[in-house]
Amino acid sequence: MTLPLARRFYAPVVLPMDPTCSVIRDGVVDITAGGRISYCGPRADAPPNSGSTPVRLTGILMPGLVNAHAHSAMTPLRGAGGDLPLMSWLNDVIWPAEARMRPADAYAGMLLGCIEMLQHGITTSAEMYMHADSVARAALAAGSRILLAPAYFDGPGAPWRSAMREIDDWIDTDGLRFGPGDRIELGYGPHSAYTLPAKALLATAESAAARGALVHIHVAESVEEDREQRARYGSVPRLLQETGLMDGRLLAAHAVHLSAQDIRLLAEHGAGVAHCPGSNAKLASGIAQLTALRKAPVAVGLGTDGPASNDDLDLWEEMRLAMMLARVSTQDPLALTAADALMLATRGGAAALGRTDVGGLSCGMWADMVHVAVDGPHFASGIDISDEQLIANLVWAAGSRAVRDVWVAGEQVIAHGESTQADRMDAQRAVAVSASHLLATA
Repeated sequence: MTLPLARRFYAPVVLPMDPTCSVIRDGVVDITAGGRISYCGPRADAPPNSGSTPVRLTGILMPGLVNAHAHSAMTPLRGAGGDLPLMSWLNDVIWPAEARMRPADAYAGMLLGCIEMLQHGITTSAEMYMHADSVARAALAAGSRILLAPAYFDGPGAPWRSAMREIDDWIDTDGLRFGPGDRIELGYGPHSAYTLPAKALLATAESAAARGALVHIHVAESVEEDREQRARYGSVPRLLQETGLMDGRLLAAHAVHLSAQDIRLLAEHGAGVAHCPGSNAKLASGIAQLTALRKAPVAVGLGTDGPASNDDLDLWEEMRLAMMLARVSTQDPLALTAADALMLATRGGAAALGRTDVGGLSCGMWADMVHVAVDGPHFASGIDISDEQLIANLVWAAGSRAVRDVWVAGEQVIAHGESTQADRMDAQRAVAVSASHLLATA
């Protein structure tokens, strides 16, 4: 059955981000009324236009980026403790401030975080945070797509049990995905092996498996955080295997300090990894073995981490850092190419999250799209250049500054660089109020 078109997009260059990273010249993307892609390919091969509204673009049309690990609601904490190592940063600055966080603060932070990500072409993000209802409402208000894993820790009264029950009930009531265009997907956010007992990880594995949900957890981010787990279990990935978390959908954030056996475990169980080069470098946590992970092969996406540990939400910057760190750590200039990095930020991120409906432009996928302008100095040589040079200019030179328009599920959420859904200046003022409250005694 042929679905009626809502719009047809014409662009001189379309990047569908298929496995070969092909470049379509004089391309067409058709969007259905339900916000899905019904055609992506050359104009010459496009089906007849059945009365849809044409949108003619100059520049490049590509899929929205997928941020594989973020705590975007932390925008009020941006810059706090910026020159501390991970554990001091968490214990002395971030966790005390977050103890004062109210639902309104999380909403304000997430709304501004979503606006910033959308302005940078990030249409999907994997979020782990508290005050999950406020985070979900803010994402919907901005028009973003998120995979939301409410975070939980151990503590007095074992709060992880009640937190898990709330997630169970939420999924059982609203479904795994909900919102316009299925913009919200729910999952489980056990913070880490060092903040939870093994029984919490076992319980998480059981609840997530029963519901087909993603488990999003920090793994081996720094040597200090997982030293005890390595002594007791051999490694964090081995603990995740023993508790059953490897048997379901698993997203391992950071995954910096891994042995060859750890990488094999992740690959054998189909786990995903969120590589966060910017945050890992800023906090001196180390350089993840990206080359070995990709060779294993492990599904790897790129993550910004939170805006208080990065300190921006720019996945284009992560692409460049991933390439540079991979090359300098292996002394191989071909360790990660521009096309490879772009794939990590799109289809790679989707694969790490266990999603096949985002991260590319092909039939049946959500119409999450980014229009990149080519009228700046980064494309002074034009776009009638080789495919390799085009992608190099896009990734190395243009980046987020060239993002002009963004659509999620076919709905335009960024026009000419600004949100169509929320007032950015109002969002910034709300974050300023929250920051003054959260950091008053920092």
